[in-house]
Amino acid sequence: MSPPVARVLSLLFLWVLLLGDSRAAILSGPESDAMLGPDRFRGVANFSTFLLDDSSGMLFMGAKDAILAVDTNNLSHAPHVIRWDVPEDRRKSCKAKGKTEVDCNNYIRLLEFLDDGRIYVCGTYAFDPQCAFLDRTSFSLERREDGEVKMETGKGKCPFEPSQHYTAVMAGGILYTAATSNFLGTMFDISRATGPEQERIRTERSINWLNDPEFVSASFIQQEATRHPLGDDDKLYFFFTEVAKEYEMYTKVKVPRVARVCKSDVGGMKTLQRRWTTFLKAQLVCEDRPSGQRYNVLTDVFTLRADPDDPATTHFYGLFTSQWEREELAAVCVFSLSDINKVMDGPFKELKKTCENWINPEPVPRPRPGQCLNSALRAEGFDSSLKLPDKVLTFTRDHPLMENSVASAPLLVRRGVTYTKLAVTLAENGRGALLHLGTDRGELHRVAVVGQNTTLLQEIPLFPADQPINNIVLHQGQALVGTPESLAQVQAKGCGLHPSCEVCARARGLGCAWQPSPGGSQDGSCGPALSEPGTGDMVEEALKKCDSREGRCTPAMRELRVSLGLRLLLPCVQVSPRPCAWDHPPQRHTRQHHSHLEVTVSEESLGTYVCTCQEAGPDLREPTSCRRAAYQLVVEGPSAGGAVATAGSRHLLAIYILCFFLGIAISAFLFYFLSRRRAIALHLPKHSLSSDKGRDLLGSSATPQSPGSASLLSDAFTLSEKRNGTAMTSLHSTQGNGGPHGNNSYSSNLISNSSNVSSNPGNGHGEHVFSNYESNACKLVADLLDGRTGETGRSGRGVRETGDEVDEGLGEGLGDSMRGLEEEMAKYTLFKSPAPLAKCEESSI
Repeated sequence: MSPPVARVLSLLFLWVLLLGDSRAAILSGPESDAMLGPDRFRGVANFSTFLLDDSSGMLFMGAKDAILAVDTNNLSHAPHVIRWDVPEDRRKSCKAKGKTEVDCNNYIRLLEFLDDGRIYVCGTYAFDPQCAFLDRTSFSLERREDGEVKMETGKGKCPFEPSQHYTAVMAGGILYTAATSNFLGTMFDISRATGPEQERIRTERSINWLNDPEFVSASFIQQEATRHPLGDDDKLYFFFTEVAKEYEMYTKVKVPRVARVCKSDVGGMKTLQRRWTTFLKAQLVCEDRPSGQRYNVLTDVFTLRADPDDPATTHFYGLFTSQWEREELAAVCVFSLSDINKVMDGPFKELKKTCENWINPEPVPRPRPGQCLNSALRAEGFDSSLKLPDKVLTFTRDHPLMENSVASAPLLVRRGVTYTKLAVTLAENGRGALLHLGTDRGELHRVAVVGQNTTLLQEIPLFPADQPINNIVLHQGQALVGTPESLAQVQAKGCGLHPSCEVCARARGLGCAWQPSPGGSQDGSCGPALSEPGTGDMVEEALKKCDSREGRCTPAMRELRVSLGLRLLLPCVQVSPRPCAWDHPPQRHTRQHHSHLEVTVSEESLGTYVCTCQEAGPDLREPTSCRRAAYQLVVEGPSAGGAVATAGSRHLLAIYILCFFLGIAISAFLFYFLSRRRAIALHLPKHSLSSDKGRDLLGSSATPQSPGSASLLSDAFTLSEKRNGTAMTSLHSTQGNGGPHGNNSYSSNLISNSSNVSSNPGNGHGEHVFSNYESNACKLVADLLDGRTGETGRSGRGVRETGDEVDEGLGEGLGDSMRGLEEEMAKYTLFKSPAPLAKCEESSI
């Protein structure tokens, strides 16, 4: 290789690296008030548990082999770290039981405040759960006289395995947990885990009580004596998903549940000894009745009390998905505390106990089974669960499930998105709520909920795509958003978190209004509205003041310049659970993927595409139509790309010509060298050659091929994907209903994507114009200049003659000469290694 070509290649390679780094920096740059990355935590990772001290603003974080304390009032201060790892003998014992080295660490899964100000800390401790006490004043774990950490068993308080579903809540200094209670993870308990030994009770070991549950959340509801003169007991609610025993189907049906126990329950005297006597559970139903879609897997629950002094204002926001959907799906439903208690006070479900499917219901004894203590029961002499009759306890043991379900319609439905965490803040005007949703790709989505209508406001990329959000904690108008490796602090309340006029207008129902500056409507800030929103479509009226063609139901037409034969996905953001429909040219090359539309571009498919979704209207039985997206498909002209594309093509052609002549020179050299060696070999004695060893001289040594890299990224489009072996250009807007950014960036990004598709039809699988080594050299240079990292391969297959004369003339002599040739050629940079392979990506198929 000549020095100029080497210099060109090195410069191009450096330019590609710099471009990739800068692009990654732009995409990963957080839109947050403050960010703490992995470098700030000094090697500590795997954050799974957050505990916030509201008075001081100190955030305690449970990690692998460590506990951290972060001052949320000043994130620039270095976090405090306590190491709590596992001794080597415990690790060896854990690995001897068949666990991996990664699992044999101490993952902190529980952080709870005690009444004396200390923090109760529990970790998996190499599959032998242990608990300790943390002194907040000195920020250190309490130790024994010998200097070792003062520990007590964590069985029943903390899971054995780091990834097991688990939840816990502290009530009056007593810990209540829902976790596995054995090493194998096959026994599940909801228990009172601390307190006096005689009062530590748990659920009955019966599939009627708990059947392979996945615990999600727990909440303690404390009754106020002034508002509840009947003297009702405090209650604890546990949310989980379990396998339904009441449904007999060919497969296991998962069902979301809510279970309730009473704080003063201490078990029965004879029946249900040291077992809950007040355990009741009911099914949660999150269903869109018009479409019949039901979401049956609960993934997260957020408890919100509108009035801190009134427990009746408590609502539980549940994050759901579906067991039956193959595509990513998320829904949000809200359940009120009063609705849950009403179901708990209703009829009991009779489960099958004989060969018959159903039996006659048993009469409900008095006092009512599962009822919490109140003033009336105490007046009758039942001041403790130990005094309940056996017939009441027997009925409770056999009837833990309620007949009725707690039903709710979804507030939000999103397809193609996996939500992992949920937090909710109320609007300042009290008329709506703002949902903060964390995704499995490090994004934070904000959704406004006003009445029956929801509006997607923002989709904020906070973290890299490989960091799922697993914690959201609200504190003084801020949201502390965490992943297993990072922490971000963002504004979570107030109109000031809406950065543009369009986003502020979409939050009109939350009491926000855009206050323009003298420079124009787009210059200004979002603040509280001076007047309450009126009747009608207030968002539509607010958007008209932004000098934008966008509207909540009147999206601007976006022109997409495409190439014939391109297959693309037109996005339509669906926030309502009701269906969406597309109006498009009459041709058969379309396919709807839920709310999105897949289009194969042809002459007949050019034209206008409009997506219309159904939303809740004034009457829930008569939904209204709302246009969500509009596109105009136009064929890309031959001059698209301009001078830059032309210059790039000229350089590419010059490199191909250079490689062609270089290949001719190398081929001539190889032909001359082989001819000389063959002439020498023909004069050797015949008995020195073996015809059998000359038949397979150079075996194939194909290197693994890497898939093509992703096309150019942008804020408005996701990566290209493959379906059924065909490249798919997926257009996913990060705006949502028009989104916060009013620019029309669809056209330019689609040109970039379509150019990659059209200019690289085989994605690196085209015909080999040149032979062997020069082909790889040319493809390396061409791919670098063209900005592609297509699949590359190297073949070491040699030319093999079939005649006996050639076999006799070659043999081992030629094999030795070829090995010598390879050693000589290995000295050149061009032949030292194959073309660089793109980073291998895991296929989703």
